[in-house]
Amino acid sequence: MNRENKRKQYEKGYYKTHPCKDVFTCKQCGRPVFPGGAGSEHRNHCPNCLTSLHVDIEPGDRESDCGGLMEPIAVWVRKGGEWAIIHRCRRCGALSSNRTAADDNPAKLISIAAKPLGEPPFPIERMGDMMENLGY
Repeated sequence: MNRENKRKQYEKGYYKTHPCKDVFTCKQCGRPVFPGGAGSEHRNHCPNCLTSLHVDIEPGDRESDCGGLMEPIAVWVRKGGEWAIIHRCRRCGALSSNRTAADDNPAKLISIAAKPLGEPPFPIERMGDMMENLGY
């Protein structure tokens, strides 16, 4: 990469329109992360542990000064059936949504999706009583 292109890389909004081909080491699990297997030109989280870094305010702007670890806390299904990961910053609490990548750990995605079923917001022992009260 020549000096001119390297300087452009740090201009505001550069990553909104250009792919990020940087290899990085995940700050959570320590594995190297390569952009090639993502199925997209915008790798923004570790495919193993699904953790990201809080570097953007708006996608691709690299304007956040926080730099905290963004932990995967939930998944949701976007229009058209595509899955996305909800990340929450451990440092400042900011939430963001990121598309899943082709090489994301499927077991980790499923465990995040199933977590609410394993930890309902009510005592599971009372499920029968609740259903009876509702007329079922």
